[in-house]
Amino acid sequence: MSFFDSHAHIGAPELLAEAGAILARARAAGVSGVLAVGAGYGIGANAGAVAVAEQHPDVWATVGVHPHDASEWNPLAERALEGWLLHRRVVAVGECGLDYHYDHSPRDAQQQCLAEQIRIAERKGFPLVIHARASEGSRDAFEDLLRIFDEAGAERVGGVIHCFTGDLVFAQDCLARGFDISFSGILTFKNAEELRHVAAALPLERLLIETDSPLLAPVPHRGKRNEPAFVVRVAECLAELHGTSVERLAQSTRERTYHAFRLEDAR
Repeated sequence: MSFFDSHAHIGAPELLAEAGAILARARAAGVSGVLAVGAGYGIGANAGAVAVAEQHPDVWATVGVHPHDASEWNPLAERALEGWLLHRRVVAVGECGLDYHYDHSPRDAQQQCLAEQIRIAERKGFPLVIHARASEGSRDAFEDLLRIFDEAGAERVGGVIHCFTGDLVFAQDCLARGFDISFSGILTFKNAEELRHVAAALPLERLLIETDSPLLAPVPHRGKRNEPAFVVRVAECLAELHGTSVERLAQSTRERTYHAFRLEDAR
């Protein structure tokens, strides 16, 4: 039985020096693959994810501009992103998207940055890793995301909505546009009953699992620094929701991760 953590920031500045040890613990826990996500710590930090993927054969990388950093988007950032996409271990653009909860970048900047990355992904032939977080008690970011998807032709690109926290209607709208759904440790939180109902209602063959390390450690590790070894707990929770074995869940989500990121074709 082996698991695939489809979203972990192990190339982030605070984890990069420990990446080897973190991956050793993941392998000991049965994790056979990790997607190192470069975005989220400033545009330059994408290099850390690429470096980890270059050094470890069971790690692949994504590069992109997080909505928090959308104000940094400019022609130089675009050229840097396109340069990283030439690396043989880079398999996706992202994470990119919209975050109306924190609004670290203006919403119009977030929307423009997302639309540009969708166009780059289509031009370069890469799937997308999407971040979507609405403001409290609202569906605003979800509605804008779907609008931008439709305007930019994101269904021609596809990819994954990572760390899903939306409702069932939003999940179904994403699936219809060619985007799979990935669940994180939030699924195990006591106050995530509604999210568990959404996860149980979705087709298992379109689901992925992740940690979003170093954030969002699942129960019983909540409050600790998260790492890929803990993805096993997410798998156990999702398997229980679908009334299936952890072995089947691990196989299904691993196969879907390979499919979503076209890892069979990765050089």
